[in-house]
Amino acid sequence: MTPRPGPSVSFRTRATDRISIAVGTTKGLFLLRDGSIVGPAFKGRAVMSVLGLDDRLLAGVTDPRFGPIVHTSLDEGDSWDEPTERSLSFPKKARASAAQVWQLQAQTMPDGSTRVWAGVEPAALFYSDDLGKSFELLESLWKHPHRDRWEPGGGGLCLHTIVTHPEVPARILVGISTGGVYRSEDGGRSWAPSNKGILARHLPRPDAEYGQCVHKIAVDAAGPDILWLQHHWGIYRSENGGLSWEDVGLAGSELGVPSDFGFPIVAHPVEAGTAFVFPLESDTYRCSPDGACRVYRTSDAGKTWEPLTSGLPMANAHLSVLRDAFDVGQEAPYPLVFGTRTGQVFASADNGEYWRLLAEHLPPVLCVRVLG
Repeated sequence: MTPRPGPSVSFRTRATDRISIAVGTTKGLFLLRDGSIVGPAFKGRAVMSVLGLDDRLLAGVTDPRFGPIVHTSLDEGDSWDEPTERSLSFPKKARASAAQVWQLQAQTMPDGSTRVWAGVEPAALFYSDDLGKSFELLESLWKHPHRDRWEPGGGGLCLHTIVTHPEVPARILVGISTGGVYRSEDGGRSWAPSNKGILARHLPRPDAEYGQCVHKIAVDAAGPDILWLQHHWGIYRSENGGLSWEDVGLAGSELGVPSDFGFPIVAHPVEAGTAFVFPLESDTYRCSPDGACRVYRTSDAGKTWEPLTSGLPMANAHLSVLRDAFDVGQEAPYPLVFGTRTGQVFASADNGEYWRLLAEHLPPVLCVRVLG
């Protein structure tokens, strides 16, 4: 791939790294590197998920011939392997076919090895113990008795979030649209719904045990049991690992967000109680409210929310940000980056106080990852 001129990237996750940001789109993967836009890799194919490991990148790519494939790069994205068959597929007895790889997540196992989890559509969880070369279906979740009653959301029936616990390896949370949050305490051998306190306003029983349209989950800097959740309607926080949830969006109030509908939610990696959302006007009009592009931040665990607008378009900006198209770097200055369905990428290196446009005119952005 040959770099082409592009806007300057003003921060790095590590001074020695050439790659700063991976941007997966409907038409390929772009890398924002050294002030240039490199790509696309996988030209013409949708890239729904990206994972950075110590010495490699993984990308969940939808191939028109083989379906979803997890590709690997060992040279920071300069080249990628070219599997001749899909590495991730359902066994024949499941009578299903994977459509998308929505999420890739790494977990350090008790023996020090790395397990790679993959969340797919239709909602299922796969795992790889060979760094993404091959995957196996986790049958316990696939055979869960609630499965027949999960319904596809607007983006399909997808398992889009995987949260592992660094201190309790057997504890895993997943987010499913529209199943809700499911929790395992035994390494994935069994699963229970974990949606207490979440309200699904469209259901006959808004407090239903499952069937919740969860959009994204994030982990607070205060610890792995403090969680944030963006719901189809509502912004929630849990202080007990997802056993129960409290609505903290304050939607429509002077201290809250203008709308509690949205897709992504991002937690600051070192500032406890700090999270960011990108509100959309409504379920029926999935664009920034009033045509103003605003990120909202809470710094007090959801007691108040403030708009972050400096550097963002505030007029005639009817933008939308998808669930995995907002990310934060894990090293100082902890850059915040989001991409839109209209192909812009914005970033802030000062906790959202000022934003700058890093790229525009890209294909619709599906996922953003700050690599480091």
